[in-house]
Amino acid sequence: MLDLSGKVALVTGGSRGIGAAIAELLARVGADIVLTYASDRRSAERIAKEVRSFGPECLAIRANAVRASDVRRTVRATLKRFGRIDILVNNAGIWTYGAIGKMSERVWDETLDVNLKGMFLFCNEVVPYMKKQRFGRIINIASTAGQRGEAFHSHYAASKGGMIAFTKSIGAELAPYGILANCVAPGWVDTDMSADALRVPGSLREITKSIPNRRVASPDDIAGAALFLASEFSTHLVGSTISVNGGGVMVG
Repeated sequence: MLDLSGKVALVTGGSRGIGAAIAELLARVGADIVLTYASDRRSAERIAKEVRSFGPECLAIRANAVRASDVRRTVRATLKRFGRIDILVNNAGIWTYGAIGKMSERVWDETLDVNLKGMFLFCNEVVPYMKKQRFGRIINIASTAGQRGEAFHSHYAASKGGMIAFTKSIGAELAPYGILANCVAPGWVDTDMSADALRVPGSLREITKSIPNRRVASPDDIAGAALFLASEFSTHLVGSTISVNGGGVMVG
């Protein structure tokens, strides 16, 4: 019943972790994929090869999500290759340590730029084409940090909270055009980005104890929620946030 054949998905930060899992899962149900990567060409090509093994086409593009020219080039390349963009997954992001009172302006700006401005630039560039199609799905990968805050990561929490508010706003704005914008908010996920924190002695045990489901999510857990939002089973969700955290953070 899940069939995205004929659809084109643009996944930012698609060369590893959550982005790679989303690209692969959407490809499994027929979507052609464009994935962006910041620097690791080898990983991007490996994921692109994996996507193609399922049948769909895949284009890997190196792009800095903070540069409007790179975003524009990526969207144009997608349209040139496939003629349409049906699904935009804004996944590219960073998570760094930053204690308030000691955090540099550079660290703050970098996080807000990559996590929030990058999402805005891709949405701003893609939406006009989705409006012409009278169809689109925008899936923004937020975080539980944006729902409850996160000590020593206030810059990250601010960026993800901004993403959630932005998604609600454009959700209301774009739904009349057949474009549905929603968020997925992961909790702890076993990826390269969180590897250092999860591997501190005793850390994984304490984190797992705080999760009613008693495990840290895999990237595939997050990809499943993204697939749901990309599918015809989510046609009445607008500006919503799906929390995928095993019960670690319960928000109404």
